[in-house]
Amino acid sequence: MRITVPTGDAEVDLSRVDLFDPELYATGDPHPIWHALRRHAPAHHQRLADGREFWSVTRHADACRVLADHTEFTSQRGTLLNALGRGDPAGGQMMAATDPPRHTSMREPLARELSPHRLNQRRHLLTRAVRQALAPARDGDVWDLAVAAAGFPMSFTGALMGIPEADWPRLTRATTMAIAPDDTEFQEGDSHITLVGVHHELFDYFSSEVTRRRTEPSDDLIGFLTRMRPDGGPLRHDAIVYNCYSLLLGANVTTPHVLTALICAFLEHPDEFRRLKADPGLIAPAVEEGLRWSSPANHFMRYARTDVTIADQRIRRGTAVAVWLGSANRDEAVFANPYRFDIGRRTERHLAFGYGPHFCVGASLARIALRMLLTEFVALVDDIEPAGPVRHLKSNFVAGISHLPIRTRRAGRPAAS
Repeated sequence: MRITVPTGDAEVDLSRVDLFDPELYATGDPHPIWHALRRHAPAHHQRLADGREFWSVTRHADACRVLADHTEFTSQRGTLLNALGRGDPAGGQMMAATDPPRHTSMREPLARELSPHRLNQRRHLLTRAVRQALAPARDGDVWDLAVAAAGFPMSFTGALMGIPEADWPRLTRATTMAIAPDDTEFQEGDSHITLVGVHHELFDYFSSEVTRRRTEPSDDLIGFLTRMRPDGGPLRHDAIVYNCYSLLLGANVTTPHVLTALICAFLEHPDEFRRLKADPGLIAPAVEEGLRWSSPANHFMRYARTDVTIADQRIRRGTAVAVWLGSANRDEAVFANPYRFDIGRRTERHLAFGYGPHFCVGASLARIALRMLLTEFVALVDDIEPAGPVRHLKSNFVAGISHLPIRTRRAGRPAAS
């Protein structure tokens, strides 16, 4: 998804806005639309050609309200627009599609397992993954950062989950297919066949892995899920499968796109890269600004439990509400000069990891991984240059980049003559 600075609202016809269309995020530009919606229609209704409908909220405060209040908005009927109006068979079983108190009883033990303390015990996995992902930077030649970054989450999340390394490449592709079934680069059949097929593949895969843990107990995340006792009892087999899928999806479709968006931003704002090179103490805030800037999870969806009013608009019970995180993270009421990329910005209130009960359970892992990646990149690279066209992912869920060719010059190596 392109990240631009809106110049005004006159060119945006709100009656023709289509935030559902994945093509908008591949070749279009949602930022002028979001800017106009925040100003003129912060609660915006859209009806699709097939009769399905949803409301969009684009302001930070409204986003927080919808994501935080499970008494007014439920996650159990589906959390992504690609499931709009179809329900979610994982509702009440997968943590991401479950409301408190059930959600809380599932989240708390998993959050402890993914705490910084526990992750530090497995830091060697991250160190290895970082070095593998950035190995092309050591050659000082042209390489595709997006392709290299795509495999990065699997190198540590896959290891944490105990997934055989031989399966990592296919699972990396499969998770991208699941969130971008309209992108021809990741299609296997049309979009519907791709989505149905890859869901069957991933669920069958994790079903086998869960069954294997029953006979071969292991100290990995899948084994941990088999031993979890939320509400005093074990998770059902299908619930473990759904949560394996959710954990892997969450890691694979967010972390790499923060790195690629950061490097894109540095290409457009080289002074900020030089600033980071001069002061490595800015690594942590640079990662937070990268999270705000990229907002890789583009939206989350909820359904209204009762009639509610948002921004003076009455939303009927049972209607879907999409929260656009990329818009909320550009809200002028919260972020000063929101279209300025500033690695020293204080961004504590960004919503890149969501908000409320469903705040990303893997946020600590993502932050540690991104800080290690950026630290290594800054240590390795003195200069970055674009080396080809950027290709954006065709998805209304993930704001991502599938190809980013760059040329890097290693720190301490003279420029080629």
